[in-house]
Amino acid sequence: MAAIAEPAVASVVTKRVRIESIDVVRGVIMIIMALDHVRDFFGNSGFNPTDPATTTIPLFFTRWITHFCAPVFFLLTGTGAYLSLAKKSKRELSRFLFTRGLWLIFLELTVNRCLGWQFNFDYHLTLLIVLWALGWAMIVLSVLVYLPTWVVTAFGVVMIATHNLLDSVESSNPLWSILHSPNIIMNHPGRIIFVTYALIPWVGVTAAGYGLGQIYRWPSERRKAFLLPLGIGLSAAFVVLRGINVYGDPLPWSGQRSAAFTVLSFLNTTKYPPSLLYLLMTLGPALLFWWAVDAGTPRWLRPALTIGKVPMFYYLLHIPFIHLLAVAVCYARFGQVHWMFESPGLGDFPMTKPPGWGYSLPIIYLIWIFVVLTLYPLCRWFAGLKQRRSDNWLSYF
Repeated sequence: MAAIAEPAVASVVTKRVRIESIDVVRGVIMIIMALDHVRDFFGNSGFNPTDPATTTIPLFFTRWITHFCAPVFFLLTGTGAYLSLAKKSKRELSRFLFTRGLWLIFLELTVNRCLGWQFNFDYHLTLLIVLWALGWAMIVLSVLVYLPTWVVTAFGVVMIATHNLLDSVESSNPLWSILHSPNIIMNHPGRIIFVTYALIPWVGVTAAGYGLGQIYRWPSERRKAFLLPLGIGLSAAFVVLRGINVYGDPLPWSGQRSAAFTVLSFLNTTKYPPSLLYLLMTLGPALLFWWAVDAGTPRWLRPALTIGKVPMFYYLLHIPFIHLLAVAVCYARFGQVHWMFESPGLGDFPMTKPPGWGYSLPIIYLIWIFVVLTLYPLCRWFAGLKQRRSDNWLSYF
């Protein structure tokens, strides 16, 4: 998420040259992320969209494709941090990562919570979601950057590969919920705090991404020759380990009522916290896409390139915008929207829906397209502002 820049030839205004392939990958996952959040607000949340016993194939893959977002988000955060060393000393980078991490945690607990998901300031329910975990990942990385890069990389890979050994550990300790077992860490009358994104292994994904940044010291052909087998290898490792069905995910796959639904069970890996198989399933194909766009951005992906230059700006806009759309549609349909503004119960996050609420997938996809098209001009404007100016505050958005 950090701005990735290199010095460019300057005339009157100092400009920054970005690595397009990283921005394209980031932009694509940001666009896909909006689909998941449109489904959150406009879909029927009465059942789990990835449960083969209750879902449909289109709904399953509507949810499944969005699984790629968070892993790539965290991976590229680490990669961006490493590339910042071209302009910053390790001390400067450490300070930036630390302050940026605190900023993300603050945004999670204020802007994202009150103006994005819930539209209230009562703090009856607080969920610690992606910006919370990303902020802590950056804070941890602010310490790790003083170590040799290979140590940081090994730290990340080992955490990813071994953390499922902890799945059997059961504890009501809030610290354990924060680290590895998503759960309620405060449940007082009128106050609930729920950890959705535990820090392990998201911190490890960011550390692994930091090590991956080294490939941009290599010539393009060598970099592509590395990304291709890495992507294939991670994808193949997912198929093999998932097929063995012994380690890597707390939820084993099983035969279902048809071959198609058995495939869904095979792909239904655990996100909270992200299992080894979940990360192999998502990061492998993501690296293959990164390899495909490394040589240049196809014309049809240029809009994603623009959004990928301003991911935080886009992120902070899209949730409130989708929520506002849901409020407007609710008012038009029911004549009232009070249920949108009340503090929801834990089981009804992100909002308490009225009876009969929920739209079909074609409608959800149309709303998603509308959201992205509406936000695109704003992203293009802000990307231009970041290109023209070098104010420090811009690096925090």
